[in-house]
Amino acid sequence: MNMGQLHSTVSEPATDKVQSIAIARPLRVILLTHGGAEEVLARLSFSEVKVVGVFVETDIVRQYNLSAKIKRSIRYDGYAATASKFFKKLTGSGGDQWDLDGVLDSRNKLEQMARERQIPFHPIANYHSSESMELMKACDADLGIIYGTNIIKESVFKIPKLGSINLHQGLAPYYRGGPPVFWELYNGETEVGLTVHFVAAKVDSGEIILQEKVPLSYDAAYGTDYERFIEEFTDQLRPRCAQLVAQAVRLIALGDAHMQKQDTTLGARYRLPVKAQKDELRRRLKERYLKDATRNRD
Repeated sequence: MNMGQLHSTVSEPATDKVQSIAIARPLRVILLTHGGAEEVLARLSFSEVKVVGVFVETDIVRQYNLSAKIKRSIRYDGYAATASKFFKKLTGSGGDQWDLDGVLDSRNKLEQMARERQIPFHPIANYHSSESMELMKACDADLGIIYGTNIIKESVFKIPKLGSINLHQGLAPYYRGGPPVFWELYNGETEVGLTVHFVAAKVDSGEIILQEKVPLSYDAAYGTDYERFIEEFTDQLRPRCAQLVAQAVRLIALGDAHMQKQDTTLGARYRLPVKAQKDELRRRLKERYLKDATRNRD
């Protein structure tokens, strides 16, 4: 993948739909994440901002009984993949431990960064437990940053005085929900969005603070392995995502943030693709390759 292709352009909010907020400085901030937020924390080094707590949720995998797990796996991955997955679990040859190691390594790095900056670090099982919410309330935060978590309820994201902001890899309101990049590829888009917005009850529907567009061009060298393409593409976006979040926090701290309300009648709220939709994306990618190959020969 060509790293040089990942330049971005800023999408300005419409001036007749903006509002601004002001807050006393320094802005007291808490960070909620499952991990992978080291770059965000590193960039929050403004005199106008004080990070008063990092909260890492540790129980991040939804628990289902065996029957439900099998049904979900068949729905999203198909019969063959489900059989292979459960065989690997039975034989201990799956890749789950590798994924777990990566998550734990990220959490350890984040904890070390927090300790070095004398920021309280809180590993908690569930954001929505009464104990966790009491810890967050004790921080007396002005703003929450939600970065790489599962869906969080209003009882948590409204704890800070101003509420919480989130980084969404999608051009809201047109692409709300997820997963990132999949549906843009599916629909043949030539760009994806990076959106920093306030968290609202409906997924990715809150007021937009900052938004950028990034060119999206599928690399035929990946064949139909779109999962690997998406993983590497989104990994390359991480530094810019962290920078946008930090920029939004500073604008809020300075009282210079301007929010744009979303028109959720535009676009759609996307969800995890099922097996048939994954197969259809592979078919569409193949079709595009053939067209491109024919065009190049001509």
